[in-house]
Amino acid sequence: MKQCKITVFVEQLSIRIKRVRGSITTTIFLCLSLAFFIMTLGMFINNRARKFLSSDEIYFPQLSAFYPKSPRPSYSNFLCNSSSDPSLHPFKLSNGSRGLRDWIAPNELSHLMSDKELMWLASMVPNIEKYPYNRTQKVAFMFLTRGKLPLGPLWEKFFKGHAGLYSIYLHTSPEFTEEPPKSSVFYKRRIPSEQVEWGQATMVDAERRLLANALLDFSNERFVLLSETCIPLFNFTTIYNYLINSNHSFVGSIDDPRKMGRGRYNKHMWPMVSLSDWRKGNQWFEVHRKLAIEIVSDVTYYPIFENHCKPPCYMDEHYLATLVTKIQPSMNSNRSITWVDWSRGGSHPTKFERKDVSEAFLNRVRQGFNCTYNGITTTVCFLFARKFQPRTLEPLLRIAPVLLGFNP
Repeated sequence: MKQCKITVFVEQLSIRIKRVRGSITTTIFLCLSLAFFIMTLGMFINNRARKFLSSDEIYFPQLSAFYPKSPRPSYSNFLCNSSSDPSLHPFKLSNGSRGLRDWIAPNELSHLMSDKELMWLASMVPNIEKYPYNRTQKVAFMFLTRGKLPLGPLWEKFFKGHAGLYSIYLHTSPEFTEEPPKSSVFYKRRIPSEQVEWGQATMVDAERRLLANALLDFSNERFVLLSETCIPLFNFTTIYNYLINSNHSFVGSIDDPRKMGRGRYNKHMWPMVSLSDWRKGNQWFEVHRKLAIEIVSDVTYYPIFENHCKPPCYMDEHYLATLVTKIQPSMNSNRSITWVDWSRGGSHPTKFERKDVSEAFLNRVRQGFNCTYNGITTTVCFLFARKFQPRTLEPLLRIAPVLLGFNP
């Protein structure tokens, strides 16, 4: 009996030993597998880290999608398109890598950014105020148009001889793809555009889109919005000096007590926008760079207007006028520098035809008003005027050399 018990005990002990051996073998196998996995993962991470640290996109990993790489322009082309100041020469890189100029003034206006991405990028401000290069301040002329510019030849004469002091941006209907000749100042100046409807939020979207694209060029200091029916009232030098030397922006902004003013206020905008904040103004603005950055950075007031300012409330007449009053009232002159004639009434200003154009008429607009400029009273209040129809081009070109001081 005892021998039988001993036999059973030995058999059970043998089975338990085998189980323990199997468990130990399994544990060792798992440990070795885990160690091999960790070693493989470490080698992979090390390899990826080396590639990442050696990349020139470490600080801007997403911008390569926004601005696809293209052959770098030759140094001679760079000099033709910028100042010949020797201090700019270090921007030339012989190995094809990106230099400072690629970040401060994109060569191509085309990009794949959404509006949200564009506004984010344009809102960036360097913490170091002093520029690491000799910066020539430029005026950005932003044209909001349906298609081609019928008064383009007049503007060509206006810009002639002033390269390096201005930038041009065109926002057109998306279906418009016609390109002017390479010799034109408007060649390749069209930005990625969206459909615009009169009286809708899309009008303000287009304005902000123009501002954001223009802000990507760090040399642009002043930003003026124009239409295809706008004309300059003075020569380039006069307008450039007027804007660059101004202490204020020019955004029309008034507290209009009438139905077409306060009557358009929507109480659902309260408390972020109160009735006392509500302003009305001219769509055609001019702003300083600091204010332009504030406009494209706005994520507080824009959604309120988008949701609660719908016809008969017109966002392009109220959003900017109210926003500037809310955020930077001291930076604004509360007047527009683009003249329009509302004397005939109606929803749209007067359209001017060929028969309306004369030296006497233009002189009344040029110097027939009084306003304040940098604290001094002046008769030079408007730098641009609209709405001039295509058939006014011939008399305007005839008058321009003498009256406006353009080169013939």
